[in-house]
Amino acid sequence: MYSTIIVPIDLSQETKGRRILDLATRLGGDGARIILANILEELPGYVAIELPAGLMDQSRADAEAKLKAIAADAGVKAEIAVRVGHPGNEILELAEETKADLIIVASHRPGLQDYFIGSTAGRVVRHANCSVLVTR
Repeated sequence: MYSTIIVPIDLSQETKGRRILDLATRLGGDGARIILANILEELPGYVAIELPAGLMDQSRADAEAKLKAIAADAGVKAEIAVRVGHPGNEILELAEETKADLIIVASHRPGLQDYFIGSTAGRVVRHANCSVLVTR
């Protein structure tokens, strides 16, 4: 059994996120600390200046509310982490900070851009200091 499990969820794919959360609860058991995470991409300054004030704060609040709803629907007591930055890097930093012993990350079929810049799942697998379970 795992004691601390990071479950990054892409909120545009909630169904996949719910399946991963179910898997985390089965792998962690009753005493596991489950951390649901969502990473918001950081906007370049020249883009952010054109957007309405407080948009990033609202995006963060919306993501937090959706993650709480996913956990509540699953009947899981989970910690919520919404961060801003590069998804792969932020997931790895969160795992280090929380001393996670498992990250469960969803993957997709690679597209052309993944071959040039790499996928988030691939980055996490290559650089994590803990076990990583990749699901499709």
